[in-house]
Amino acid sequence: MNDHHTAKLPARPSIAEAAEHFGVSGMTVRRWIAAGRLSAHRVGPRLIRLDRDELLSFGRRIGGSV
Repeated sequence: MNDHHTAKLPARPSIAEAAEHFGVSGMTVRRWIAAGRLSAHRVGPRLIRLDRDELLSFGRRIGGSV
């Protein structure tokens, strides 16, 4: 996860934007949502958005020095 990706991440990112941020596929992000690891909000009949702050804390390193 790079700092320049963090700056580009909008307040309500799409699944594709979240996948690009983490360097994974959209299907992986959908699996995280299905497993309850991330929450998502349906905005329209097909539009799904995630919360930027939740994504940033989801990918935060743990332990050791940063």
